[in-house]
Amino acid sequence: MFQIEEGLAIAPMERVRAHGRYLFAGDDKFFIKGVTYGPFPENENGEPLPERERVVRDFEMMRAAGVNTIRVYYVPPRWFLDLAQSLGVRVMVGIPWPQHLCFLDQWEVKEEIKKVIRETVAPLAGHPAILAWLIGNEIPSHIVRWHGAKKIEKFLGRLAAIVREEDPEGMVTYANYPSTEYLRLPFLDFLSVNVYLHDEKAFRSYVKRLQNVAGDLPLVLSEFGMDSIRQGEEHVAETLAWQLRAAFELGVSGTMVFAWTDEWFTGGNLIEDWAFGMVDASRNPKPAYEAVAEVYRQRLPLLPAETPLISVVICAYNADSTMDGCLASFQKLAYPNFEVIVVDDGSTDKTGEISDRYAAKYPYIHVIHQPNLGLSAARNVGMNASRGEILAYTDSDCYVDPDWLTYMAWAFTDPRFMAVGGPNLPPPEDNRTSACVAVSPGAPTHVLLTDEVAEHIPGCNMAYRREKLMEIGGFDATYRAAGDDVDVCWRLQNEGYIIGFCAAMMVWHHRRNTVSAYIKQQNGYGRAEALLLPKHRDRFNVLGNSRWAGRIYGDIGGCLLANRPIIYHGVFGMGLFQTLYEPKGSLVAYLPLSMEWMVLALALMVATPFVPVLGVLGLAMAVTSMAFVGHRASKAKLPDRHNTLAARLTIAGLTLLQPLCRGWTRYKTVWQLRKSASQAVCPVPLAEDMPHDEREMPRVGLVRKVSEIAGVFSHRLTFHRFFWNNKGVEREQLLSHILSVLTGLHMPYAADTGFSSISSVPPWDLTTKTGLWTRLKLRVTAENHGGYKRFVRLAGTILPSKRSLLILAGLTAAAIAILPLSSYAAMAVATTAALFAGWMLWGLYRAAVLVTMLVQYLMVRGPGGSLEEPIEEVVEKRRVKAPSRRVAAGEGDVEDLAGLLPASGEKTENVLAA
Repeated sequence: MFQIEEGLAIAPMERVRAHGRYLFAGDDKFFIKGVTYGPFPENENGEPLPERERVVRDFEMMRAAGVNTIRVYYVPPRWFLDLAQSLGVRVMVGIPWPQHLCFLDQWEVKEEIKKVIRETVAPLAGHPAILAWLIGNEIPSHIVRWHGAKKIEKFLGRLAAIVREEDPEGMVTYANYPSTEYLRLPFLDFLSVNVYLHDEKAFRSYVKRLQNVAGDLPLVLSEFGMDSIRQGEEHVAETLAWQLRAAFELGVSGTMVFAWTDEWFTGGNLIEDWAFGMVDASRNPKPAYEAVAEVYRQRLPLLPAETPLISVVICAYNADSTMDGCLASFQKLAYPNFEVIVVDDGSTDKTGEISDRYAAKYPYIHVIHQPNLGLSAARNVGMNASRGEILAYTDSDCYVDPDWLTYMAWAFTDPRFMAVGGPNLPPPEDNRTSACVAVSPGAPTHVLLTDEVAEHIPGCNMAYRREKLMEIGGFDATYRAAGDDVDVCWRLQNEGYIIGFCAAMMVWHHRRNTVSAYIKQQNGYGRAEALLLPKHRDRFNVLGNSRWAGRIYGDIGGCLLANRPIIYHGVFGMGLFQTLYEPKGSLVAYLPLSMEWMVLALALMVATPFVPVLGVLGLAMAVTSMAFVGHRASKAKLPDRHNTLAARLTIAGLTLLQPLCRGWTRYKTVWQLRKSASQAVCPVPLAEDMPHDEREMPRVGLVRKVSEIAGVFSHRLTFHRFFWNNKGVEREQLLSHILSVLTGLHMPYAADTGFSSISSVPPWDLTTKTGLWTRLKLRVTAENHGGYKRFVRLAGTILPSKRSLLILAGLTAAAIAILPLSSYAAMAVATTAALFAGWMLWGLYRAAVLVTMLVQYLMVRGPGGSLEEPIEEVVEKRRVKAPSRRVAAGEGDVEDLAGLLPASGEKTENVLAA
């Protein structure tokens, strides 16, 4: 272990650690306010440093400017670290090695690099002044291209492991740069990137991108600066000022200004035609010194100029195990203007009692107690009780970052965003099951369209402009446990609003701590998908899974067949910004982990005794699913103490269970919704004299039935029927009679949901099942031709269900596939297919007959129905003489009005269709 130089006063200094997306010293957040230091010409001891007295003056000037960290590009001596600690300066140590060579081509060079890393770290391990070890700096892009990114990543991972073997409490990082941005280095404690961008818009956009590249790691800008000789000292100061403000506003964990001084020695020479320093070579402050100090002396992150009132709503139901930690986290918030509204949704445990205790102690907390009405209803109650311009939501099993609301306020300074969301990370778990659940599929996450625009933000970390949320009616109370956040995001986007994403605006979200709780959660998500399906049908694929336009955060890497990221290298690998583009997920990549795939694989294996080739196909499908499960379980990132074979097997089991539970509940809920559709409240009143069976419907002859089904097939399974009515029948009356017929005949139907996708296909009014495999979709209208004359139209489609077509196609394909193997088996399958096709045709026939019966019923049920336009009545009215002026003035006889009144008892004969 290191020893402190005798006689030196040492300030207490805790080692900094990475926790989520930020750095912490003890329990407090730590922001790196740094500058680079050196390299310098050798001092009298042969060290690449100034003399000791100048180092002391440098550190004192740094501390006066608010600097708390320096980055060095050499291994400092122990006295330098002791001096830094005594003056409250931390050191990020860069370990030099020949990274400009093709170092992986020679075994001796690789081993020498590993030896250098180990021998450098060992004698200084554990020194409190060491912030982190830099295991490399900007490996040239052509070297990475020569070896391949995967080999470079693997080698850097080995260097990081060596550092941790020697200094277990020390942090490890690597200084990357835009030309090799695509390197994936999840083993680092924080992501360091050197960025030289002097346009503010480009700088902000790239920092937002780097936040997403960093993933769950803190982001540090490890170098940025400008040459004051070419750019001018005042311009450099202005640029550094907005760069620092923008960086911390966007949530970086630290910055390193290049450089402290103009004195810079490299390649055996003192560089005199560049001047990047905050002070000159004689240590005289330049304008950049005060510009940097103005930011570094303040508490970070800075608050925006305006701090609007933010109302935080927490909906809780039986959450006493996490409620205390959730509310306690608000005590550490640095934002000055907020309120917390707890909606206790009928909890039966101590949730309400805990909330009331905090409300009595902290005036910014308000509690609302109500019966259990569900999550969406509780969120609406909180919305209506809120006073803030911004309305934020988090869950009772979350605790918030101290700067959560600060970054939220910054995000809403962008007028484009009507809603903003951020990441939610699982806290370190002591329980192995909790740790496994935290990295298993199905956790709430965000979906990004760009680096700053989201398609979906999860309910545990979302915020809205209150007026816009109320404008769309708040949350849909249909969703009692999940799905309400997805529904609101899609409704906002349907209205043309943009949802923002702020990577700095994070919360900690406890995952389920038992397998049964995890399964219950996935069942809830499956039910939510089923409830969303009829309302947002265009946003789901054929399997009933959500179809996202953006990229699901953190999910692509878990799929074996996912499209690999595309890297832009530029011609000959000479691009300055060599960017990695993540593809969006595809159905093929996720299909082997779907319930439908697994059930089909099992069915095919069951068929092995009858058709062996189907069993082989089913086995191949099952093996593919298990390969996907194994891949995902192997890639899951677990804490070292939980990284065991048992934990990996648990993750594999949860990965297999998740789609089965979610898919089964989704299908079950869809079936229940369809089953109960005929029992739902009708949107229009039913006619009082509804038919109770088919005998009360108009009779249709066999010839007419056959002609009707032939007509439907000739028009590609569509129909269009019409008739005239001269008694002013309206569309609502027609729908009432149709619903009465379907209800009386006990035929399940679904009425219009009120939502439809924008397409060339007009929305339907009713859909009904005329058979197990047939659906009839119907729309009705009544044209107004003046007076009481109406032209009634009924149109729609009669189609076999998608499931029946898939079954028929499968049977046909199976018959063709097994024909070379067994003609008898092929004949049996073909016969089954033919019988099934006949069953489908029977359903189509019943649907066509029902349409004819409905048309005739509507014509004869009320007066005035006819296939011909009632021209005679119009002509008769024209023949009646006009009343005299005496009659019009009320002075004529009753006989003068006789010609204007219909004869008593006169009836209009209804003409039925032939």
